[in-house]
Amino acid sequence: MTIKDNEFVELQTLTGPMRTSVFRPQAEGRYPGILLYPEIFQTTGPIRRTAALLAGHGYVVAVPEIWHEFEPAGCVLAYDQAGADRGNALKMEKELRGLDGDSRAVLDYLKAHPNCTGKLGALGICIGGHLSFRAAAKNPDVRAAVCFYATDLHKETFSKTGNDTLACAKDIQGELLMFWGKQDPHVPLEGRRKIYNALCEVNANFTWHEFNGQHAFLRDEGHRYDPALAMQCHQMALELFHRKLGEGDLPAKAAAGPAESKH
Repeated sequence: MTIKDNEFVELQTLTGPMRTSVFRPQAEGRYPGILLYPEIFQTTGPIRRTAALLAGHGYVVAVPEIWHEFEPAGCVLAYDQAGADRGNALKMEKELRGLDGDSRAVLDYLKAHPNCTGKLGALGICIGGHLSFRAAAKNPDVRAAVCFYATDLHKETFSKTGNDTLACAKDIQGELLMFWGKQDPHVPLEGRRKIYNALCEVNANFTWHEFNGQHAFLRDEGHRYDPALAMQCHQMALELFHRKLGEGDLPAKAAAGPAESKH
């Protein structure tokens, strides 16, 4: 499916204006919406290509600039030590209310978009995986969330105002798809066990996959990229979105109610 990938909007958030990139099918019609959270480096080439892939499968995809309070619009951090240091420093400066306000602003934008059906999902990579998880916990209209090696989810510290994300797992109403690399030092075995146990304790609806992969195995730049694994994970993510954001796997009440009627 041919897409449009050169659209930008400035969304008003609790902590100021946030530049957001929008990718969507060129064909007229209405499509489900996906909030795509990037790595700490913001909207890099690999993130744009991930957004384009999703849009090409029939989604309106919005990618926010998560450091909008601190960096000028359009800022992209380099995939080097300086870029990583800057992104990690900003992560500790951002407040939780800013993270949650950003998510809600993007979801509201997608819900109101003329080419969106109003059915919403989230996908995130690295810190974005954490934010995708958090978006699902804080927003019941997120029907499906995909989390690639969600960093800091198992830690007590995440932002300057703490980290309560894992404790919010009980509030997730959508379905989760969790991907991990066994050779990822950022989320070691004990951290993955902590997250898995927390999800089991609240009886969350989730699928869990651990692979022989390094951190950033999805990123199509650098020596850690695993193309075969990335393709497999993309296919699983698309299956979840097609199922949960289409009309084939609706809750019983929603399927019977007028809001979900096809007529």
